[in-house]
Amino acid sequence: MSHDQAVVAVRRGVRDALAGLDPRATGPVVVACSGGADSLALLAATVAEVARAGRAGAPTPRVVGATVDHGLQDGSAEHAARVVEQMATTGADETLTARVAVTTAGRGPEAAAREARYAVLEQVATSLDAAAVLLGHTLDDQAETVLLGLARGSGGRSVAGMRPGFGPFLRPLLDVRRAETLAYCAAEGLTVWDDPHNEDPRFTRVRVRRRVLPVLEEELGPGVAETLARTAGQLRADTEALDGWAEDALATASTGDGALDLAPLTALPAAVRTRVLRAAALRAGSPGAELFHVHVAALDRLVAGRLRGQVQLPGHLTGSLVAGTLRFTATVVPG
Repeated sequence: MSHDQAVVAVRRGVRDALAGLDPRATGPVVVACSGGADSLALLAATVAEVARAGRAGAPTPRVVGATVDHGLQDGSAEHAARVVEQMATTGADETLTARVAVTTAGRGPEAAAREARYAVLEQVATSLDAAAVLLGHTLDDQAETVLLGLARGSGGRSVAGMRPGFGPFLRPLLDVRRAETLAYCAAEGLTVWDDPHNEDPRFTRVRVRRRVLPVLEEELGPGVAETLARTAGQLRADTEALDGWAEDALATASTGDGALDLAPLTALPAAVRTRVLRAAALRAGSPGAELFHVHVAALDRLVAGRLRGQVQLPGHLTGSLVAGTLRFTATVVPG
């Protein structure tokens, strides 16, 4: 991989993402930057692409570099200050840092940190009326996500990997290898920070990255990461189609008081019906992080008449059949 090839690959991903922004948006483009190779290459490429568009006479957004201090490592505040300085040197029009409180109750530290990071970045996007928030996930991250989804038996939605875009967030580098972001930074003379957590085998993703993927490459041949990412893209298209079908079916089955009419549900294919049931449970207040396949499967058996009684759901909800409808009510705790 030459430096020139890496620069072309990274900038192409950013250029395509910027070209897809709503032309009516007037707010800045926020780039989330940790100081690592992926996000640093993303920031530098965004600055370069915005400058290129400006030279061509196109209206261009401001580029805001944002770093999040999770407070999980010693010296994290000092590191965040260094990243802010580096973002400014790289050419960001504005920089900001935000410190978040990571609460790990009931979750691993990775999931808790990710949730806190996205929450604060969404607040940043809202406060700045940002056109988009760019994230530096690469093809390698996508491959790791697919393997983790397979290992956990999380279903098609998880195996479909990370979405290129959701809400204000965009991932311009999902077709770019991690080695290319490193080569980009080397070509631009950017000093890359190596997060110690990326080498810590206590984290499952690190073990997948350092142990599992190399073994697969050795035993199955090169190109495993690309194949996994391509599989994710194919599954994502199927998942989005089924989700769209389920969204329409939910609207049809809803009775207006939060219940679901059983008649249209029983005629649906299982892949669509379970999506409707999950969406209805979420709408009723069951927390997504705790609503698992076992809960949705129980609701499906209830609707199909293969289960009698009620289904207890996370969030202190109970699903039950009442006069040809599925209803969600607050769970009554004896006492």
